[in-house]
Amino acid sequence: MCNHYQNHPEAIPTWREYIGALPYDAPFSETRIDVWPRRMGEVVRTVDGVRVAGEMAWGVPLTLPGKRPGTTVTKYVTNVRNLASPFWANMLKRPAQRCLVPFSRFAEPKLGPDGKGTKDEHWFRVADREVAAFAGLWRPTAVGDAYAFLTCAPNPLVAPLHPKAMPVILAEADYATWLDGDAEAAAALAVPFPSQLMAVE
Repeated sequence: MCNHYQNHPEAIPTWREYIGALPYDAPFSETRIDVWPRRMGEVVRTVDGVRVAGEMAWGVPLTLPGKRPGTTVTKYVTNVRNLASPFWANMLKRPAQRCLVPFSRFAEPKLGPDGKGTKDEHWFRVADREVAAFAGLWRPTAVGDAYAFLTCAPNPLVAPLHPKAMPVILAEADYATWLDGDAEAAAALAVPFPSQLMAVE
């Protein structure tokens, strides 16, 4: 489960221009080279037919029943695996609630001898791109807009190091389908990115 990724600040404006996204008001901050759950990250979405870049919090709040009767617990979901869940399916069927999440590389924890994650990380990236994009979903919340991105089965590069899942990385040719296509076409993009187009650090 990816809970840490990085961006290349100098490359983001070129990527925005390349995909035709209007920049948000504030410049990209160096403090957001590293993006962590419940922190702000950049996304691109379609608003009134125009691609717009902006910032949202990473982690969609989901309120669940607590262990004690009458109580609730709020989880902040950063990774989406089950698109059949009504919670996510309702967002997926609305193109306005899909987004691109730019990244330069993403991390997965290295496993220790006990099979549990450690503080050390493996870093993965698309080999010939300074900026690529995850397939994201977003929604307004009581504390502001928030996003998560899809995950899928890991490809042969990621699986030996992180066998559970990997983020859904979109080919540039699929950006329009993800942002503006119907739900069936968008869901079909939730597949492992080709391992031969990636590198691990």
